[in-house]
Amino acid sequence: MSQQIFERKNILVTGGAGFIGSHLCESLVKDAHVICIDNFATSQVSNLERLLQNQNFEFINHDITQPLELESLHELDRFKVKFQGIQEIYHLACPISKKHFDEFRIAMALTNSIGMKNMLDVAVQYKAKVLFASSSSLYGPKQAEKPYVQENDPCLLDHLTPSGAYDEGKRFSEALLATYADVYGLDVKISRLFRTYGPRMKIHDGNLLPDLINAALDGQELVLRGSEDSSLALCFVSDMVDGLIKHMHTPIAVTVVNLGSDQAVRLSLLAETIVRLTGSSSHVRFEQELASLFEAPLPDLEKARQVLHWLPLVRLEDGLKRMIEYGRSERQRVRPGM
Repeated sequence: MSQQIFERKNILVTGGAGFIGSHLCESLVKDAHVICIDNFATSQVSNLERLLQNQNFEFINHDITQPLELESLHELDRFKVKFQGIQEIYHLACPISKKHFDEFRIAMALTNSIGMKNMLDVAVQYKAKVLFASSSSLYGPKQAEKPYVQENDPCLLDHLTPSGAYDEGKRFSEALLATYADVYGLDVKISRLFRTYGPRMKIHDGNLLPDLINAALDGQELVLRGSEDSSLALCFVSDMVDGLIKHMHTPIAVTVVNLGSDQAVRLSLLAETIVRLTGSSSHVRFEQELASLFEAPLPDLEKARQVLHWLPLVRLEDGLKRMIEYGRSERQRVRPGM
């Protein structure tokens, strides 16, 4: 058995300047050298403020649809990539913006195909483990007769809709991962992420929670689309990061795992909680649901519980308090349209 001669692993994180990616980098850098790859298409440099001065962290501005030659980057010399290689790759990169979705549809398709292929080629080069942040959208809408979905349930999505670049892109990425695993013997992990929230979500990008918090802080109506019986489940970002890291550390036989909250909360209660926590006088109003929107299924977490020993722990109210605090400070720094 070969002896480990390096104190820290070299870990590559694509999309590392994004909402979840930046939190993941902060957790990983405590024990590893972290190479963050991002091109700021839909992320922001402020997410990396705590990391840029850390000697165990390096940011590379790069579009992963272009080949990546790590050993040619002199800023990585201190991580001795040529000799130590890369041990783990967390692939989170995917340009996504609810408010400007159409602007990034081509980039989504290319990132989930060419970008995935480029990252897998890096994994083959260094025999690295790969974890891919996939999506619960592959399961399709919640079914009344089966509200919880398991990892072996079929993927029920329409690849010809406007969201096909994202949904089908994620499914194709999974297929490419499985193919590389079969052909090259790679250890690949597919984490299917359900709705996640927390600080660093963009506050003016059309996301539900930031929109509700902004409305409450402005004393405006909180507008909810759907029926008053509509609900959703929310996983705080620190719990999600913990699940991703635990999934990466599982044996090679563990491939697909659901990560998210299996506890649904009614939208009306969510909005009322935000109004209370912000001290707002806002009212809640329901509007007719858009035809393109559907209620997402809930994750069956039995596999995550049994294999990862993982469950989300942050209470919704505690998570909302931290998100509201972030929203207040971010509103002072960023205005709509900036």
